[in-house]
Amino acid sequence: MKRKHFYHEDDSHPVQLTSADIILRQQLEYSISRYFYEGCDRTIQDLLAACRWYVTSQTNGLTLVIECQDQITNWRILQQLTNMAELLHKVVSSAKIRVCAPKGQGMPFEMRVDELSVYRNRA
Repeated sequence: MKRKHFYHEDDSHPVQLTSADIILRQQLEYSISRYFYEGCDRTIQDLLAACRWYVTSQTNGLTLVIECQDQITNWRILQQLTNMAELLHKVVSSAKIRVCAPKGQGMPFEMRVDELSVYRNRA
């Protein structure tokens, strides 16, 4: 029995991204970064300023990556994680936040923003 395809083969994902795709992705990442940052309170903005952070969108979804320079900042970022997740969830309901400790000082911690209820119940 021959299978029927419900989509036309031209509708499938392209094998390689075009320059237009790359530019659109960069614009999306920039806009989400800006919207997220502007929605943060001064405390979180100051913490982010002490880190390298960016938004990346790959095939598995959008991720806010925060790379901490020291353990104190890493700990303070982790303390603000649910607040940051709430803000990001307003923009993208399936996003993740990855907090990277300083090199050689631990594994990255990753949280999906749709897991907020789990973290709120622990507090």
